[in-house]
Amino acid sequence: MKPRKSISRRQFIKSASAAAIGTTLLLSGQETAAPVKSGRSRVVLVRDLNVLDGNGNPQYAVVEEMLDTGIKALTGMPDPQSAWKTIIKPDDIVGIKNNRWPYLRTTAEVENSIKKRIMEVGVKEADISVDDLGVLQNPVFQKATALINARPMRSHHWAGVGSLIKNYIMFIPEPITIHPDSCADLASIWDLPVVKGKTRLNVLVMFTPQFHSFGPHSFNPKYVWKYYGLMMGFDPVAVDATGLRIIEAIRREYFAEERPLNPPAKHIAIADSKYHLGTADPQKIELVKIGYDKESFV
Repeated sequence: MKPRKSISRRQFIKSASAAAIGTTLLLSGQETAAPVKSGRSRVVLVRDLNVLDGNGNPQYAVVEEMLDTGIKALTGMPDPQSAWKTIIKPDDIVGIKNNRWPYLRTTAEVENSIKKRIMEVGVKEADISVDDLGVLQNPVFQKATALINARPMRSHHWAGVGSLIKNYIMFIPEPITIHPDSCADLASIWDLPVVKGKTRLNVLVMFTPQFHSFGPHSFNPKYVWKYYGLMMGFDPVAVDATGLRIIEAIRREYFAEERPLNPPAKHIAIADSKYHLGTADPQKIELVKIGYDKESFV
């Protein structure tokens, strides 16, 4: 599973700059960030072998660089500060919805990098909060005008995968009520007033995704894959659908056979077909890949 060859920092920055230049032609001049007008949803995948140290822990400086590279490619802006200004305004009240599952968290490095850039836009620290389980009681989230959705991808006992769509499950008082039928109707949460129309950015953390598990809250390091990646997009369905393709490919690679998720992650396709939250169709997704590309699986 461990890649055999690294890329230099110069190569990484060069490929990132090329992608940013290409996307500028498509998105420059827009006052706010939005999917590409061609009808395809843009998803940016950034990978860097240096993101994990020798103990497998994320390195803050590299995480920040990956997020900066991704937001520039997503918006077409030349620097991270101007890129963030296209999606966050100084008077916004911002909730950063993370995921605190103890075995595989959003990570403080991702959360703090996002918070830093939001504050640079001019948002007061008092108007920013990072939360998961307590979002319904959190005063910042109760008044939030903008949400940043950030979580890791992992296999999941009830939903097939824990995804960006699923990350909003804590915005309902009794999350267990949406578990039937493999959590098929998770996208319905995105229509609730507390979140509807507020999500400015989705960040799927894929440094070490979990691709297989047994039972509720199951974790085994054996089924964690060092992928070294971050995915970003404005369309949570497009990002999740791309992440799901990666998880499925990792499973084929690891098990050396077709091994479907059980249960299937049907909520992602249903978010498209029933709730029209975004697109799950790869033909309607513009995937921008930056950095290390070995075993990207997409």
